[in-house]
Formats: sequence, structure tokens, C-alpha cells
Amino acid sequence: MLRFWFDRRVRSAVWQVAILAAFLAAIAWLTANTLDNLARRGIQTGFGFLTRSARFPISEGFLAYEPTQTYLRAFAVGLLNTIYVSVLAIGAAMVIGFVIGLARRSLNPLVRGVAASFVEAMRNTPLVVQLLFWYAVLTIGLPSPRAALEPAPGLFLSLRGLFFPWPVLNGWAIPACIALAAAALSVGAAWFGRTAGGIPIPPPRVIAVGGLGLAAASTWAVGASVSFDRPALQGFNFTGGATLTPEFMALMLGLVLYTSAFIGEIVRSGIDAVPKGQWEAARSLGLREPRILWLVILPQAVRLMVPPMTSQFLNVVKNTTLALAVGYPDFASVMATTINQTGQAIEGVLILMAVYLVISLSVSALMNGYNKRIMLVTR
Repeated sequence: MLRFWFDRRVRSAVWQVAILAAFLAAIAWLTANTLDNLARRGIQTGFGFLTRSARFPISEGFLAYEPTQTYLRAFAVGLLNTIYVSVLAIGAAMVIGFVIGLARRSLNPLVRGVAASFVEAMRNTPLVVQLLFWYAVLTIGLPSPRAALEPAPGLFLSLRGLFFPWPVLNGWAIPACIALAAAALSVGAAWFGRTAGGIPIPPPRVIAVGGLGLAAASTWAVGASVSFDRPALQGFNFTGGATLTPEFMALMLGLVLYTSAFIGEIVRSGIDAVPKGQWEAARSLGLREPRILWLVILPQAVRLMVPPMTSQFLNVVKNTTLALAVGYPDFASVMATTINQTGQAIEGVLILMAVYLVISLSVSALMNGYNKRIMLVTR
């Protein structure tokens, strides 16, 4: 028996089984205790509340929503808002962060100093403080709608938000746009592979010009027309056109500027990590600095940027939960209201965790797939 016990594999298996049993026992005790406490307070468990009427408004969203509709519908509106903000913030932060990263390596000391100051200020200030700052600027620092700023014809900026004209598609314009989008994606995918069926694909400039020509010809052929719905002041606010609310703009400004500072450092460090010999070899071939950067350095630096960039994209998704601080109705905000009304805190938190887990895993899977595609294969 002692010889059996002194076997390392046996001891390892026994300890693992014991730890697993203790963990399951703790989960069982916690579950039983929670259900008992909920029963004493008269709170029913389960997800049946999802089909009940939500009874609270949502200020903005892509889906039509009324307070008489179900909690499930409210969750869908909040989820689309979260995805929308995440995608826009990631795209804008990538562009600004790339510019900041290049500015950090500028030979001009003023440009380099401004970029460094921006990075240090954004990275060392809590995001929630930045969100509150931008919300205060947009709701207190801007004039009322009757004295709204008009930086361009039809564009109005006030404490109620940014109002601008919005295109209205008439006739066959919508089917034509869908067909053109599908054609553009097909041509873009083919060009990305450089050849389609062995036939060389023209450069992007030719594709862009051809796409615009095709769009104009198709629109003219089917008799489609495009008009613009322009905002107009009526009473104490603007009507018509499209609107970016102060809550949305504050959330976007905070997320984009905060994340772009981190992405800027990733871009700078990725470029610096490329061996100096690559610069010297490219110069010896007669290439100028911009072409060296775009054709030689960045393709190598991207391989180093993707893993930390993935972490920043995931941070953007998770940081959208701070939208509650500025009143934007994202998924976390809608869920918080639901929990307050129904008392279904456990179910609500489980749904919240599951949704953000799925979104984060999806982003991670996409970035990991891209990382494998550009990874340098060695033997």
C-alpha cells in the first residue's frame, strides 16, 4: 500500500480528484445557499422574465423599440449598440493610433513631442474620467440648438448633438447599392489574392474608378435617385437628417483617444523592432524613406503588432461597459436597468458575461486567424 501511495502518478491523480471534488462541493453549497436566500426573499429564478414587457425606454438604437416590448428585444437593441460602438471605435483608434505611432518616430522634435505628450496624457488618465470630461464639454460647453454652431451648410452642432444631412434612397437605389456592394467585395477579395483564376487583377486605383463608374451607370440605368434629408430647427431642437447624440460622441471620443494612445505605442515599438539593417538594405537599393516604410518595414512590423493589437481590440469591447457613465444605452446599461427592475441579478450577470465572452472570443478568433495568415513560417 505504501509503495502504491509513493507512486508519483497515483499521488497526482488523488490530489487532482480531491481538489475537483472540493471545488464541486463548494459550487453545490453556493448554489443551494443562493437558491435558499432567493426563496426567502420571494425572488423567482429562471429566464422567464425575458419574455415580459420591459417597461423602460431606450434613447437610441438601430432596431425599432417600444417600452411595451420584451426584455429580449431591449437586449437586442443594446447588443447592436455595443457592437456598433466597438467596431467604429476600433477602426477610428487604429487610424489615429497609426498616425500617432509614425509621429512618435518623426525627425521633427515638435511633432515627436506632441505625439509623446498625447500618449502620456491619454494612457495615464482613467478612461471613465475622460468620458466624463468629454460629456461635460459636449453638454455644457456647446450652445443651445437656437444658437447652434454651423461649421458647414446643413451641419449643426449644439448641446443636443451633431445634426447633419442624411441620404434618402429612392426607387431602385437600395437594390443597386446592395448589388454594387457585393460586386465590390468580390473584386476586392479577388484582388487581395492578386489573381483570380490565373488572371491578374488591376490595382486598387483602377478598381475604385471602375466601381464609381459602375455605380453611376447602374443608378442612371435603373432610374434610381438619391435625395438628402436635411436637419431644420423647429422649436427647441432640430428635426430631420441624422443625429449623433452627446452620449454617443462622448463615448466615442473617450474610447478612440484612449485606445489610440496604446495603439500608437504598439505601432512605434513594432517599427523599432524591425532590424536597422532592413532600412540600410532598402536605402542601398535607392528607395526613399516613405517607400521603405510602406514596402519594407511595415509588412515586417505588422507581424509584431498583431498580438498586442488584439488585446487592445478586446479592451475596446470590454470598455464599452463604461457607457453607463455618460448615459449611452449599450448592452451593459440595458442589463443594469433590467436587473434593477426584475431583481434577476444572477441571471442578468450570467447573460452579460456570456454575451461579452462570445464577442471577445469572436474578436480573438478573427485576429488569431489573421495572425496565422501573416505569421512568418520557419523550418
